[in-house]
Amino acid sequence: MQFIDLAEIHVKAGKGGDGIIAFRREKYVPAGGPSGGNGGNGGSVILKAVSNLQTLLDFRYAHVFKAENGQRGGPNNRTGACGADLVIEVPCGTMVWDAETEELLGDLTTPGQTLLVAKGGKGGLGNKHFLSNHQRAPDYALPGLEGEERHLRLELKLLAEVGIIGLPNAGKSTLISVLSAARPKIADYPFTTLVPNLGVVRQPNGDGTVFADIPGLIAGAHAGLGLGHEFLRHIERTRLLLHLIDATAEDVVAAYQTIRDELVAYGHGLGDRPQIIALNKIDALEASQITAIQETLAAYAGQRVFAISAVARQGLELLLDAIWQELGVSVSHQYS
Repeated sequence: MQFIDLAEIHVKAGKGGDGIIAFRREKYVPAGGPSGGNGGNGGSVILKAVSNLQTLLDFRYAHVFKAENGQRGGPNNRTGACGADLVIEVPCGTMVWDAETEELLGDLTTPGQTLLVAKGGKGGLGNKHFLSNHQRAPDYALPGLEGEERHLRLELKLLAEVGIIGLPNAGKSTLISVLSAARPKIADYPFTTLVPNLGVVRQPNGDGTVFADIPGLIAGAHAGLGLGHEFLRHIERTRLLLHLIDATAEDVVAAYQTIRDELVAYGHGLGDRPQIIALNKIDALEASQITAIQETLAAYAGQRVFAISAVARQGLELLLDAIWQELGVSVSHQYS
């Protein structure tokens, strides 16, 4: 499945049905009079968030969406049928923008949440509506109104509490595959992960927390280099960042600072987001080397640095305990 997180669509609500001009002419009804019914209202276009979609792929091939028109009124005061609303399903986490005015129309984050993006036109009035003491035989009716029409930009931002970030090949995909049931592509070359991966990690209390494995960032990602510019938006909603660093890298401090610089340059508060730092791949180093690297990076970053091996499943208990504490989750039971 392709991962598409940006799309533009055109939506048009239905036109209201026309009111009609009609008069009752029945043999045994002495006072006939006007009987033209009103037109039905046009259908509206509504976006609905659903949990079974994770991408905007459907909108790559379908760009125009139109609701039904209302039906014209009928004789004998019959109102025309209303046009059916058009409900378009989108993934949870979809932000909806007016592409012309850049106005944010809504942010659909919970399953079942809806957003009216184009209101159907009102049905026109039939001549029966204009009957009065001064106008006993009105011979005019009103046409239905056009429905709203909009050009929309859909922007998907994944809903995850913890975002796993780091340079390419830091081991992010391996870690999320070990902690959750996610099965991303894993290999020993950069940019293995070309799309974000979501995994649910079980908390000690049995609840699940969504982790997002974000494709590797490089220097200049905020300006469009590498893959990171396309996916930095997906960590905007996270509460916590897990910064994974390859312990075998030539310069772990430089690796750490590269990602820090990109978060600050991108903005949206990512530079100030709570962050946990972990050195990965410690199974390839001696204990003395690990300690020296930890101390150096901790002194530079000004915070604790965890040492783990996702492949060997070393140090994951302490790392998860720190994550749960940061998220306010009880850690009376440890990860196993």
